[in-house]
Amino acid sequence: MTERGEPPMDVAGPGGMTPEPAAPPVAAVPAVPVATPAPVPRVPQTGARVSGEPGSGAVIEDRTAPEPSSAGVAGEGVSAREGSGEGAGEGTAEGAVRRVSTWNIANVLTIARLAIVPVFTAFLFVEGEGWRLAALGVFLLASLTDQLDGWLARKYALITDFGKIADPIADKALIGAALLSLSYLGEIPWWITLVVIAREAGVTLLRFLVIRHGVIPASYGGKVKTVLQIVAIALYIVPGVPDVIRWVAMGLALVVTVGTGADYVVRAVRLRQVARSARS
Repeated sequence: MTERGEPPMDVAGPGGMTPEPAAPPVAAVPAVPVATPAPVPRVPQTGARVSGEPGSGAVIEDRTAPEPSSAGVAGEGVSAREGSGEGAGEGTAEGAVRRVSTWNIANVLTIARLAIVPVFTAFLFVEGEGWRLAALGVFLLASLTDQLDGWLARKYALITDFGKIADPIADKALIGAALLSLSYLGEIPWWITLVVIAREAGVTLLRFLVIRHGVIPASYGGKVKTVLQIVAIALYIVPGVPDVIRWVAMGLALVVTVGTGADYVVRAVRLRQVARSARS
């Protein structure tokens, strides 16, 4: 017999007992943690209807919203278009207001047109057909800068408040100097010069009177008026042009000049009314 707790004994033969081999110990198996799936990120809803399967893109107002890029999420100062790689290098968010320097190419041309007015006047008073043609060339060059600076300002977004004010002033300075000089030389009647200058001075004064309410930009009619005035004055500068052609051109310029002057008065009154309504 064996005592309690001792291993059982087998008989190995007539003379001895052979102990049973002990059972090998069982090693403890560590518990394997069960991986839980990560929660699916929810698309924030801002009043729009969101539907679709997770991971396939959400449909927001019938448009499929792309999944977040692994490169990063567009944050403050970076547009979503830049965050997805499109439009990289722009450096600013969509809709950001870009500051435009006052000293841009469009405004420089405007200032140059102002500076060239005395040169044109000096050439006009020198006797001789060659000097008259030189004055015509300077006048047309200055007029060309008027069209060029406007085109540059619109194409490259260089429109500034300084340009809106300085551009019409430069036009009036050029046209006024030409009319005064030609009237002094006896080639254009003084009443035509006085009507045009009174209109231009009145519009300029009107701009400054309402500038605290806003800036009145040059209208399309004002540009047509300027072109007609340039053509009419150029016909008077060129020697030998028939008087009938000169009068027809100047007559058209006068009609548009007076008509656009009345239009500026109406626009100034409306601007003042809108400003008062906004304050009240």
